[in-house]
Amino acid sequence: MIDCPGSLLVIGGARSGKSRYGQRCAEKSGRKPVLIATAEAGDAEMAARIAAHKAARPPYWRVIEEPLDLARTLRRQTSEQNILLIDCLTLWLSNVLHAGRDPEEETASLLEAMGEMKGPTIFISNEVGLGIVPDNPLGRSFRDAQGRLNQKIAESCESVVFVAAGLPLKLKPSSPA
Repeated sequence: MIDCPGSLLVIGGARSGKSRYGQRCAEKSGRKPVLIATAEAGDAEMAARIAAHKAARPPYWRVIEEPLDLARTLRRQTSEQNILLIDCLTLWLSNVLHAGRDPEEETASLLEAMGEMKGPTIFISNEVGLGIVPDNPLGRSFRDAQGRLNQKIAESCESVVFVAAGLPLKLKPSSPA
């Protein structure tokens, strides 16, 4: 079911296969893949996760590490020859909150940049609303902000795919009943 429109949100749980799906989509596009990685290696375990993601990508991918200024980076990297893969919005939002930035303002800036894209763009994000309600205010605040971000990105993207257990389910555009 890999189909790469102008803008695609790939959403799912942790270790669902969403990054792999996005990478395959980018590779099949015939364009130059550019990964915009939002993760930061704050500890050894996260460094190992980043290294595993790097090892899973072919060497011809261009990688830009951008934990915070995502809108600016999208504007700089967009072109008709490139396909951008942002992995992932969840870590980006966490970075935004940790830096004390306003998530609503940053989301608005990101949505504005999305409207300026010259080539296809794939966003990877975690669906965090399917689990238990966090037991602390910070966790609930993050979950709520992530849910709002996902809704806004999904509304702005041409297509949305939900991935669970490595299997994609097309959510948008929806199939006629």
